[in-house]
Amino acid sequence: MSNPTMSADIFAREANRSGGASPADELPRDLFDQPRAGRGAPSVPPGTPSVPPGPTSDSSVMTINGVLSASAVLMLLVLGAGAFGWNSVTVETARNVNGDIVILSPFPGWILLTVLAAFGIAVLTAFKPAVARLTGPVYALLMGATAGAMSKYYEVAFSGIVLQAIGLTVGVFFLMLVLFATRTIRMTDKLRTIIMVGTGAVALVYLVSIGMNLLFDASMPLIHDSGPIGIVFSLAVVGLAAFNLLVDFDLVERGIEMRAPKYMEWYAAFGLMVTLVWLYLELLRLLAKLRDR
Repeated sequence: MSNPTMSADIFAREANRSGGASPADELPRDLFDQPRAGRGAPSVPPGTPSVPPGPTSDSSVMTINGVLSASAVLMLLVLGAGAFGWNSVTVETARNVNGDIVILSPFPGWILLTVLAAFGIAVLTAFKPAVARLTGPVYALLMGATAGAMSKYYEVAFSGIVLQAIGLTVGVFFLMLVLFATRTIRMTDKLRTIIMVGTGAVALVYLVSIGMNLLFDASMPLIHDSGPIGIVFSLAVVGLAAFNLLVDFDLVERGIEMRAPKYMEWYAAFGLMVTLVWLYLELLRLLAKLRDR
């Protein structure tokens, strides 16, 4: 699944909506500091001007530490749900005449349900970023369980492939982070548009493939095979997912500069998690195709 959430327009909209502050900043700053009447507290003379609330404290706006903390929580949930998904499936195998392992158990039907539910949550979060604190953990649990169950099947077929995919995911993440931090690759409007259009095209291909599977019990030809076209397709999608990390980093940086409201930390963390899970699954598919040749 591609990342439909990380948009600069969303960060700008939320920052402008709240003036960079959290909803709590609409209350008077000294609301809870005022002494109660009747206890000798000095009264405030009528007509005394009040200081208007504003985003003067980092506790009310998006910060990098907040994004990192929220990201850590979501990734821990993904790992925990992944372990649950791994242990919840039993994979039956046999060996063919060539001695190769053949998986007899089909993917469990609940995987499709969790993927569709996760997609719906991603769309909801894109329209309502303030709920990311709630939808982010739900998405992490759904896609974590899905990734864990799928990983079990791949591991049975190709021993060691899961650790390879995890290692590559971590490696790609830090590589793209370094490329972004050093400005080796600069995020321009043109590059951002190319990445978004490519991501939308891949999402459309996958949706059509799911529709074909549900309606006609068929799959999209060539792209799921381990032939040259299938491998090139997976390489392109892995590259696209990696470049989506650059978009995520850029939007986190811009959100902090805009002094977006505090709840956007969870939205940014949600976007990063979506991309990382997508990258991991695509790397898993690519490695399986390469080892199946």
